[in-house]
Amino acid sequence: MQVLSVNVGGPREVEWRGERVRTSIWKTPVPGRVAVGRTNLAGDEQSDLRVHGGAEKAVYVYPHEHYAFWRAELPGVELDFGAFGENLTSAGLLESEVSIGDRLRIGSAEFQVTQPRVPCFKLGLRFGRPELVKLFLRAGRSGFYLSVLCEGELGAGDAIERIPVATSSLSVAEVAALYAGRVTDRARMRLASELAGLPQGWRDGFREALERSAKA
Repeated sequence: MQVLSVNVGGPREVEWRGERVRTSIWKTPVPGRVAVGRTNLAGDEQSDLRVHGGAEKAVYVYPHEHYAFWRAELPGVELDFGAFGENLTSAGLLESEVSIGDRLRIGSAEFQVTQPRVPCFKLGLRFGRPELVKLFLRAGRSGFYLSVLCEGELGAGDAIERIPVATSSLSVAEVAALYAGRVTDRARMRLASELAGLPQGWRDGFREALERSAKA
């Protein structure tokens, strides 16, 4: 498991459906060592902190294994590292293989897996394909966010090491499938609603879904 590319980017304004939109979804690979702070990587900046960034979404990881799928879905579109707005393009660590609460060491920094990515309309904006948001959810290729447990530095080529954690959990893929409605198992949803490593908003959402289904 390793980091293939480290990608950062700042805000830019683009035209979208007749309006000016501020977004930081365009990320560019950077060479050398990159400092890891509590809420982002050095040189990276989020445009709307109400829904992006913050301690629970400090770093976004996207498996490079998914790029082949997207090249088939987006013919003729150039997909360089960072194309999906990820900070770390990874190899060898899929959503089905990493669980909420897992701890990872990359370079001299340590991280915790917090949640899958649920894209906003800016993913569609990035590729000029508004329907891409729904396709991204259906495809089950969400990538995942990390919080920063220990600041440090990292770079392309660094190994991604697991730090053993003795807790039961759900994989990122399972949580994403529950959210998207691809899986409706109440036991798994109840576990998600009680999962300490999952941000409070996610747990509340699953709890509300359980209550709605009980009344149906």
